[in-house]
Amino acid sequence: MPINRIALYHLETLQWIARLGTFGAAAERLNTTQPTISARVRELESHLGVQLFRRDGRTMTLTPAGRQFVRESEPIMARFSSIIHGSNDVSEASGIIRIGAGEIAAASCLPGFVTELHKELPNVALEIEIALTADLIQHLLTGKTDLVFGAGRIAHPALQATPIGTVDLLWLSSPAVVASMEDGASTDAFPLWSLSNLSPLYQIMKEAIAKSGLSFHSVNLCNNARSMIDIVMSGNGVGIFPHSMVQRELREKRLMPFPGAMEIPAIEFQVAVKAGETDPLILEIFRRASKLDIGLTDTPIPS
Repeated sequence: MPINRIALYHLETLQWIARLGTFGAAAERLNTTQPTISARVRELESHLGVQLFRRDGRTMTLTPAGRQFVRESEPIMARFSSIIHGSNDVSEASGIIRIGAGEIAAASCLPGFVTELHKELPNVALEIEIALTADLIQHLLTGKTDLVFGAGRIAHPALQATPIGTVDLLWLSSPAVVASMEDGASTDAFPLWSLSNLSPLYQIMKEAIAKSGLSFHSVNLCNNARSMIDIVMSGNGVGIFPHSMVQRELREKRLMPFPGAMEIPAIEFQVAVKAGETDPLILEIFRRASKLDIGLTDTPIPS
Protein backbone atom coordinates (compact mmCIF):
# COMPACT_ATOMS: atom_id res chain seq x y z
CA MET A 1 0.00 0.00 0.00
CA PRO A 2 1.51 3.39 -0.99
CA ILE A 3 0.96 4.92 2.42
CA ASN A 4 3.21 7.86 1.59
CA ARG A 5 0.48 9.06 -0.78
CA ILE A 6 -2.14 9.25 1.99
CA ALA A 7 -2.33 12.79 3.39
CA LEU A 8 -3.91 14.06 6.58
CA TYR A 9 -6.59 15.81 4.52
CA HIS A 10 -7.66 12.38 3.25
CA LEU A 11 -8.20 11.18 6.81
CA GLU A 12 -9.90 14.40 7.88
CA THR A 13 -12.27 14.20 4.92
CA LEU A 14 -13.13 10.59 5.70
CA GLN A 15 -13.86 11.39 9.34
CA TRP A 16 -16.26 14.23 8.48
CA ILE A 17 -18.16 12.25 5.85
CA ALA A 18 -18.56 9.46 8.38
CA ARG A 19 -19.86 11.95 10.96
CA LEU A 20 -22.18 14.00 8.76
CA GLY A 21 -23.39 11.35 6.33
CA THR A 22 -23.05 13.27 3.05
CA PHE A 23 -20.25 14.61 0.88
CA GLY A 24 -22.01 17.98 0.72
CA ALA A 25 -22.14 18.37 4.50
CA ALA A 26 -18.47 17.41 4.78
CA ALA A 27 -17.58 19.94 2.09
CA GLU A 28 -19.40 22.69 3.98
CA ARG A 29 -17.69 21.73 7.24
CA LEU A 30 -14.24 21.71 5.62
CA ASN A 31 -14.90 24.92 3.65
CA THR A 32 -14.39 23.28 0.28
CA THR A 33 -16.49 21.96 -2.61
CA GLN A 34 -18.32 18.67 -3.03
CA PRO A 35 -16.27 17.72 -6.14
CA THR A 36 -13.10 18.19 -4.06
CA ILE A 37 -14.49 15.87 -1.37
CA SER A 38 -15.41 13.27 -4.00
CA ALA A 39 -11.92 13.50 -5.50
CA ARG A 40 -10.30 12.98 -2.09
CA VAL A 41 -12.41 9.88 -1.47
CA ARG A 42 -11.52 8.43 -4.88
CA GLU A 43 -7.83 9.08 -4.18
CA LEU A 44 -8.03 7.42 -0.77
CA GLU A 45 -9.93 4.41 -2.13
CA SER A 46 -7.34 4.09 -4.91
CA HIS A 47 -4.45 4.20 -2.44
CA LEU A 48 -6.10 1.68 -0.11
CA GLY A 49 -7.46 -0.57 -2.84
CA VAL A 50 -10.89 -0.84 -1.20
CA GLN A 51 -14.31 0.80 -1.50
CA LEU A 52 -15.00 2.97 1.55
CA PHE A 53 -18.56 4.18 0.83
CA ARG A 54 -21.70 3.03 -0.91
CA ARG A 55 -24.58 5.34 -1.79
CA ASP A 56 -27.83 4.82 0.10
CA GLY A 57 -30.26 7.34 -1.43
CA ARG A 58 -28.74 10.76 -0.72
CA THR A 59 -26.64 9.40 2.13
CA MET A 60 -23.21 7.84 1.84
CA THR A 61 -22.95 4.71 3.99
CA LEU A 62 -19.62 3.27 5.06
CA THR A 63 -18.76 -0.20 3.80
CA PRO A 64 -17.40 -2.75 6.33
CA ALA A 65 -13.88 -1.86 5.16
CA GLY A 66 -14.73 1.84 5.48
CA ARG A 67 -16.01 1.42 9.04
CA GLN A 68 -12.82 -0.36 10.03
CA PHE A 69 -10.60 2.31 8.48
CA VAL A 70 -12.56 5.11 10.19
CA ARG A 71 -12.29 3.37 13.55
CA GLU A 72 -8.56 2.79 13.19
CA SER A 73 -7.70 6.23 11.79
CA GLU A 74 -9.78 8.26 14.27
CA PRO A 75 -7.23 7.92 17.13
CA ILE A 76 -4.49 9.02 14.74
CA MET A 77 -6.35 12.22 13.88
CA ALA A 78 -7.21 12.84 17.53
CA ARG A 79 -3.59 12.40 18.57
CA PHE A 80 -2.33 14.67 15.80
CA SER A 81 -4.88 17.36 16.75
CA SER A 82 -3.84 17.07 20.38
CA ILE A 83 -0.18 17.54 19.48
CA ILE A 84 -0.94 20.61 17.33
CA HIS A 85 -3.18 22.30 19.90
CA GLY A 86 -1.09 21.14 22.83
CA SER A 87 2.00 22.82 21.45
CA ASN A 88 0.38 26.24 21.80
CA ASP A 89 -1.15 28.19 24.63
CA VAL A 90 -4.95 27.86 24.57
CA SER A 91 -5.24 31.61 24.00
CA GLU A 92 -3.62 31.09 20.59
CA ALA A 93 -6.11 28.42 19.48
CA SER A 94 -8.03 29.14 16.29
CA GLY A 95 -10.94 27.65 14.41
CA ILE A 96 -14.69 27.92 13.89
CA ILE A 97 -16.88 26.56 16.67
CA ARG A 98 -20.59 26.00 16.07
CA ILE A 99 -22.73 26.58 19.16
CA GLY A 100 -26.42 25.77 19.43
CA ALA A 101 -28.62 27.29 22.11
CA GLY A 102 -32.26 27.37 23.04
CA GLU A 103 -33.85 30.81 23.18
CA ILE A 104 -33.95 30.87 26.99
CA ALA A 105 -30.29 29.90 27.31
CA ALA A 106 -29.39 32.45 24.66
CA ALA A 107 -31.07 35.18 26.69
CA SER A 108 -29.80 33.97 30.06
CA CYS A 109 -26.11 33.15 29.74
CA LEU A 110 -24.95 33.17 26.13
CA PRO A 111 -24.11 36.90 25.79
CA GLY A 112 -21.74 36.90 28.77
CA PHE A 113 -20.24 33.54 27.82
CA VAL A 114 -19.52 34.62 24.24
CA THR A 115 -18.05 37.97 25.37
CA GLU A 116 -15.61 36.32 27.78
CA LEU A 117 -14.78 33.60 25.27
CA HIS A 118 -13.75 36.16 22.66
CA LYS A 119 -11.57 37.93 25.23
CA GLU A 120 -9.72 34.74 26.14
CA LEU A 121 -9.77 33.00 22.74
CA PRO A 122 -9.57 35.92 20.28
CA ASN A 123 -8.72 33.75 17.28
CA VAL A 124 -11.77 31.52 17.61
CA ALA A 125 -14.78 32.39 15.42
CA LEU A 126 -18.27 31.35 16.49
CA GLU A 127 -21.33 30.33 14.51
CA ILE A 128 -24.40 30.44 16.79
CA GLU A 129 -27.76 28.85 16.03
CA ILE A 130 -30.89 29.52 18.11
CA ALA A 131 -33.46 26.71 17.97
CA LEU A 132 -35.51 24.31 20.06
CA THR A 133 -33.44 21.91 22.17
CA ALA A 134 -34.84 18.86 20.33
CA ASP A 135 -33.56 20.22 17.00
CA LEU A 136 -30.21 21.21 18.47
CA ILE A 137 -29.63 17.70 19.83
CA GLN A 138 -30.14 16.27 16.36
CA HIS A 139 -27.68 18.80 14.94
CA LEU A 140 -25.15 17.81 17.60
CA LEU A 141 -25.57 14.11 16.83
CA THR A 142 -25.04 14.67 13.10
CA GLY A 143 -22.02 16.94 13.58
CA LYS A 144 -23.68 20.14 12.35
CA THR A 145 -23.12 21.68 15.80
CA ASP A 146 -20.15 21.26 18.14
CA LEU A 147 -21.69 22.23 21.47
CA VAL A 148 -25.27 22.81 22.68
CA PHE A 149 -26.89 24.74 25.52
CA GLY A 150 -30.22 22.97 26.02
CA ALA A 151 -33.30 23.07 28.24
CA GLY A 152 -34.16 20.03 30.33
CA ARG A 153 -32.11 16.89 30.84
CA ILE A 154 -30.14 15.84 27.77
CA ALA A 155 -30.00 12.05 27.94
CA HIS A 156 -28.53 10.25 24.94
CA PRO A 157 -25.85 7.53 24.88
CA ALA A 158 -23.92 9.36 22.15
CA LEU A 159 -23.74 12.62 24.13
CA GLN A 160 -22.15 13.82 27.35
CA ALA A 161 -23.99 16.58 29.21
CA THR A 162 -23.37 18.65 32.33
CA PRO A 163 -25.97 20.66 34.33
CA ILE A 164 -25.39 24.43 34.35
CA GLY A 165 -28.16 25.51 36.70
CA THR A 166 -31.83 26.41 36.57
CA VAL A 167 -34.02 29.32 35.48
CA ASP A 168 -37.17 30.32 37.40
CA LEU A 169 -40.46 30.21 35.53
CA LEU A 170 -43.33 32.62 36.14
CA TRP A 171 -47.06 32.69 35.25
CA LEU A 172 -47.55 36.15 33.77
CA SER A 173 -50.20 38.21 32.02
CA SER A 174 -50.84 41.82 31.07
CA PRO A 175 -52.21 44.41 33.54
CA ALA A 176 -55.53 44.28 31.63
CA VAL A 177 -55.90 40.53 32.17
CA VAL A 178 -54.96 40.89 35.85
CA ALA A 179 -57.64 43.58 36.24
CA SER A 180 -60.23 41.29 34.63
CA MET A 181 -59.33 38.49 37.04
CA GLU A 182 -59.65 40.84 40.00
CA ASP A 183 -63.11 41.81 38.70
CA GLY A 184 -64.17 38.15 38.84
CA ALA A 185 -63.27 36.76 35.44
CA SER A 186 -62.50 33.01 35.27
CA THR A 187 -59.30 31.51 33.87
CA ASP A 188 -61.29 29.77 31.13
CA ALA A 189 -61.95 33.21 29.64
CA PHE A 190 -58.29 33.49 28.62
CA PRO A 191 -56.01 31.57 26.26
CA LEU A 192 -52.80 30.02 27.59
CA TRP A 193 -49.53 30.36 25.68
CA SER A 194 -46.63 27.90 25.77
CA LEU A 195 -43.61 26.90 23.75
CA SER A 196 -44.16 23.98 21.37
CA ASN A 197 -44.72 20.42 22.55
CA LEU A 198 -41.09 19.63 21.67
CA SER A 199 -39.94 21.96 24.45
CA PRO A 200 -39.48 20.84 28.09
CA LEU A 201 -41.43 23.98 29.02
CA TYR A 202 -44.56 22.48 27.43
CA GLN A 203 -44.44 19.41 29.68
CA ILE A 204 -43.87 21.58 32.75
CA MET A 205 -46.93 23.61 31.80
CA LYS A 206 -49.10 20.52 31.31
CA GLU A 207 -48.10 19.09 34.69
CA ALA A 208 -48.72 22.41 36.45
CA ILE A 209 -52.23 22.70 34.98
CA ALA A 210 -53.04 19.10 35.90
CA LYS A 211 -52.04 19.71 39.52
CA SER A 212 -53.96 22.98 39.78
CA GLY A 213 -57.21 21.81 38.20
CA LEU A 214 -57.54 25.11 36.32
CA SER A 215 -58.80 25.30 32.77
CA PHE A 216 -58.11 27.86 30.06
CA HIS A 217 -60.06 28.90 26.99
CA SER A 218 -57.42 27.30 24.76
CA VAL A 219 -53.77 26.25 24.75
CA ASN A 220 -51.75 28.04 22.07
CA LEU A 221 -48.24 27.05 21.04
CA CYS A 222 -45.43 29.20 19.67
CA ASN A 223 -41.83 28.19 18.95
CA ASN A 224 -40.48 31.67 19.72
CA ALA A 225 -40.50 32.80 23.36
CA ARG A 226 -39.93 36.48 22.55
CA SER A 227 -42.94 36.59 20.24
CA MET A 228 -45.02 34.78 22.83
CA ILE A 229 -44.06 37.35 25.49
CA ASP A 230 -45.12 40.17 23.17
CA ILE A 231 -48.46 38.47 22.47
CA VAL A 232 -49.29 38.06 26.16
CA MET A 233 -48.06 41.57 26.93
CA SER A 234 -50.56 42.92 24.38
CA GLY A 235 -53.41 41.52 26.48
CA ASN A 236 -53.84 38.12 24.88
CA GLY A 237 -54.05 35.64 27.73
CA VAL A 238 -51.51 34.05 30.06
CA GLY A 239 -48.04 32.58 29.57
CA ILE A 240 -45.25 30.78 31.39
CA PHE A 241 -42.02 32.69 30.92
CA PRO A 242 -38.43 32.42 32.17
CA HIS A 243 -37.62 35.18 34.65
CA SER A 244 -34.39 36.00 32.82
CA MET A 245 -36.34 37.03 29.70
CA VAL A 246 -38.97 39.28 31.33
CA GLN A 247 -37.10 41.28 33.98
CA ARG A 248 -37.55 44.61 32.18
CA GLU A 249 -41.24 43.95 31.47
CA LEU A 250 -41.81 43.16 35.15
CA ARG A 251 -39.99 46.31 36.32
CA GLU A 252 -42.05 48.42 33.92
CA LYS A 253 -45.26 46.57 34.94
CA ARG A 254 -46.04 45.61 31.35
CA LEU A 255 -46.29 42.05 32.63
CA MET A 256 -47.63 41.05 36.05
CA PRO A 257 -47.93 37.79 38.04
CA PHE A 258 -51.11 35.98 37.10
CA PRO A 259 -53.58 36.01 40.05
CA GLY A 260 -53.73 32.66 41.82
CA ALA A 261 -50.77 31.40 39.80
CA MET A 262 -49.81 27.78 40.35
CA GLU A 263 -46.40 26.87 41.73
CA ILE A 264 -44.16 25.82 38.89
CA PRO A 265 -40.68 24.26 39.11
CA ALA A 266 -37.61 25.94 37.69
CA ILE A 267 -36.33 24.57 34.41
CA GLU A 268 -32.91 22.91 34.32
CA PHE A 269 -30.30 23.63 31.65
CA GLN A 270 -27.39 21.53 30.45
CA VAL A 271 -24.48 21.93 28.07
CA ALA A 272 -23.61 18.97 25.85
CA VAL A 273 -21.07 17.69 23.32
CA LYS A 274 -20.68 14.36 21.56
CA ALA A 275 -19.53 11.61 23.92
CA GLY A 276 -16.68 10.70 21.59
CA GLU A 277 -15.53 14.29 20.99
CA THR A 278 -11.75 14.49 20.65
CA ASP A 279 -11.13 18.01 19.35
CA PRO A 280 -9.12 19.83 22.05
CA LEU A 281 -10.66 23.24 21.30
CA ILE A 282 -14.25 21.97 21.50
CA LEU A 283 -13.44 20.13 24.72
CA GLU A 284 -11.85 23.24 26.23
CA ILE A 285 -14.92 25.35 25.43
CA PHE A 286 -17.15 22.60 26.83
CA ARG A 287 -15.08 22.58 30.02
CA ARG A 288 -15.55 26.32 30.42
CA ALA A 289 -19.27 26.13 29.63
CA SER A 290 -19.69 23.34 32.20
CA LYS A 291 -18.69 25.75 34.97
CA LEU A 292 -21.44 28.23 34.13
CA ASP A 293 -24.41 28.92 36.38
CA ILE A 294 -27.22 30.00 34.10
CA GLY A 295 -28.96 31.69 37.03
CA LEU A 296 -26.01 34.09 37.44
CA THR A 297 -26.14 35.89 34.12
CA ASP A 298 -23.60 38.57 35.07
CA THR A 299 -20.91 36.14 36.21
CA PRO A 300 -17.92 35.84 33.81
CA ILE A 301 -17.12 32.34 32.59
CA PRO A 302 -14.31 30.52 34.45
CA SER A 303 -10.94 30.18 32.77
